[in-house]
Amino acid sequence: MMAVIGVRALSLVALLAAAAARAAVSAIDDEGATVVLEKPATRIVSLAPHATELLYAAGAGDRVVGVLTTSDWPPEAKAKPKVGDVHRLDMERIVTLGPDLVVTWPYSSTGEVLALRARGVPVFITNPTTIAGIAADIERLGTLAGTEGVARARATAFRAKLERLGEAHNAPRRLRVFYEIWNEPLYTVGGEHLISEAIRICGGENVFASLTLPAPGVSVEAVLAARPDAIIAGTEGAVRPAWLDDWKRWTTLPAVAQGHLYTVDANLLHRPGPRFLDGMEGLCAALDAARRH
Repeated sequence: MMAVIGVRALSLVALLAAAAARAAVSAIDDEGATVVLEKPATRIVSLAPHATELLYAAGAGDRVVGVLTTSDWPPEAKAKPKVGDVHRLDMERIVTLGPDLVVTWPYSSTGEVLALRARGVPVFITNPTTIAGIAADIERLGTLAGTEGVARARATAFRAKLERLGEAHNAPRRLRVFYEIWNEPLYTVGGEHLISEAIRICGGENVFASLTLPAPGVSVEAVLAARPDAIIAGTEGAVRPAWLDDWKRWTTLPAVAQGHLYTVDANLLHRPGPRFLDGMEGLCAALDAARRH
């Protein structure tokens, strides 16, 4: 009798699991659109490197069937079928892959996104405007992929690490920071960029926080007038670029006079994905070093 009950119980569990797998799921993306799927996605195409990282963090890596050529993290993402690059999407390839969800960002071609939606392909747009929003996107993608448990755990760990960074770097002395993306033309980050928020948490103030564009162009004269205490360059792999030392000609600039010229890893900080906090640790370390000297 007990054996029969046990078999029935296991059958009930299996039926409930199957029903859950078939149940509709929904999530609101970063543009406020509600994405509804009849069942959790099993064939996902990612059209942004950070979206690929978010999907893997959400536990949905095995469901990703297509990525851009620039999706290089985690390493296993490199082996996924390629569907184009940041300049051009291979729409025929995307359609052939038969995705039941496409995850992209606002910088994909509007026409191509509309074409996918016209074919009935659900599209989730990820564009977190706060660091905490990265954790929220991990959870939302976990919901759409049916991997809520993994996604919730990863998001919780992300939030805990962010809180620890804030507590560890809440310095009374705020440093004026110029963050340099590129030198010719000269680009920085505006006040609404995630890096600007990271600078604040690390105990600094972005000297161009009043600018609203995510990556505005600025002049050398504007940087000199802002008189930053530290200049930080974001480069691939945190390799120190020759152009960072070009600032040394301006010997009266506080950042130059005090030797506060630093480099951080753009692969981490320039992607609003799960590794952003790793890049933020390097940013905080640079500002800590500037305070000590």
